[in-house]
Amino acid sequence: MKYFLFPFIGMFIVCHVFAANKTVKQPKLVVGIVVDQMRYDFLYRYANRYGNDGFNRLLRDGNSCENMFINYLPSYTAPGHTCIYTGSVPAIHGIASNEWIDQYTGKGVYCTDDSTVKNVGGTPKAGKMSPRNLLSSTITDELRLSTNFRSKTISISVKDRASILPGGHTANAAYWLDDTMGVFMSSNYYMKELPQWVSAFNQQELASKYLKGEWNLLYAPDSYLQSTSDANNYEGKFSGEKESRFPHKVSSLKRSDIRKTPFGNSIVFDFAREALQHEQLGKNSVPDFLCLSFSSTDYVGHMYGPNSIEIEDTYLRFDAELSDFLHDLDETVGAGNYTLFLTADHGVAHNPQFLIDQQVPAGYFYGTKVSAELNQALKKSFGSDRLIKQIGENYIWLNHALIDSLHANESAVRKAICGLLKTHPEIQFAIDMEEPSLNKVPLPIREMIVNGHHATRSGDILLILEPAWLDAYATTGTTHGTWNPYDTHIPMLWYGWGIQKGRTIRQTSMTDISATLATLLHIQMPNGCIGQAILEVINNED
Repeated sequence: MKYFLFPFIGMFIVCHVFAANKTVKQPKLVVGIVVDQMRYDFLYRYANRYGNDGFNRLLRDGNSCENMFINYLPSYTAPGHTCIYTGSVPAIHGIASNEWIDQYTGKGVYCTDDSTVKNVGGTPKAGKMSPRNLLSSTITDELRLSTNFRSKTISISVKDRASILPGGHTANAAYWLDDTMGVFMSSNYYMKELPQWVSAFNQQELASKYLKGEWNLLYAPDSYLQSTSDANNYEGKFSGEKESRFPHKVSSLKRSDIRKTPFGNSIVFDFAREALQHEQLGKNSVPDFLCLSFSSTDYVGHMYGPNSIEIEDTYLRFDAELSDFLHDLDETVGAGNYTLFLTADHGVAHNPQFLIDQQVPAGYFYGTKVSAELNQALKKSFGSDRLIKQIGENYIWLNHALIDSLHANESAVRKAICGLLKTHPEIQFAIDMEEPSLNKVPLPIREMIVNGHHATRSGDILLILEPAWLDAYATTGTTHGTWNPYDTHIPMLWYGWGIQKGRTIRQTSMTDISATLATLLHIQMPNGCIGQAILEVINNED
């Protein structure tokens, strides 16, 4: 009889052990940090000036993907944030750029426009925003779905698109800065009214307090060895300034202009701390998600360029505040209880005139001027000087309704435009996206073109400029949006729960981020994800 019982005893032990270990291991909180316009090399350019517990803590104790690249065009804010959180590309997730012309209606569309919703807090115009233009799910959506919506997602930025798109369709809340008053707001897509803690935060009027004095250097001026001279012709100026020189009298700015100073990052950190406390993030029985995007690095970069003292000072300040925030996470959530990643939505180019002065080939491309020239040339053959609507964000957009009304052959119009562009030596490739002539385009760029083109939300003819040539809106400062490494090589730091300490040297893609998070969290990837998990960063013991 006793021999007959042994199999049942063994089965009982196995079942008991399984039941005791059936709980899936997950972090209490995931924190996603996107530093807008942060080039990969900024991790190391100022490394000897960073403290021990900000960027250097993440590099020392986390895992850095040293060769992560954006794998689509164009490299702008909205598609960047969307790619990070969907693991997908514009051809699939639909956020083709910050704004586009709808090919069906001919109307301009901002990436998070939604006329069906209203502001909650802030001003009416700034509140007509939601994620409805996003066609795929995000990793934040998938986490909420996986827990039957018990997980919380809170998304925060001074930019509306940098908050709304990471939060996905199911976020508990997305908050962004009002365009005029410098307060955090939302829309009734998410809530009927602001939580009491948000209203109390806004009543502190921190934007006004941060802008009360001056923006002066954090350290002695002669210590900024990685930057150009304080005042030069490559940099823009605040309104009322005669030259681009410290200290900057930011007290003359309106409150929402805090985003154009490093203090825009400060107010996001302040607001994130309040969210941690009042939303009890990381205190749930299932993981929560906090999405933070820091956009002041982008605003400062656009105005002053990547070689300015202003951008160096902004990153030194950000590093110190990141250090404090990591300490706060240790205290509130618990060291080892949260997973954090830090990356960028895109990089940034050098100011072309700066490169020219260093005898490096570069230049400015003026889309409005070229558009006018092309329209005049097209008039001779097709009878109208309005066949091109605009040139912007590296695309030529045709006036399809006018072409149809003239009974013109659109293919002939496209062919004529591409022929005329051959006289522009700054244009490396002009690609008709109706019949893309990609055979002469190098394979890596070809893939980025295909990944980035959405049939109804992208332009008609794609322009690939020579390296270091920019589609310029000003000769000072800089911009981004190209395929080149300065715009598409981004930092990717992983830290905390479930992360294997070390370096990942092989090339990875921005689309891999959400796939890695899904593997780490043991949940489904976003439904448009084309990325692969970066296995080197995952610690199998957690």
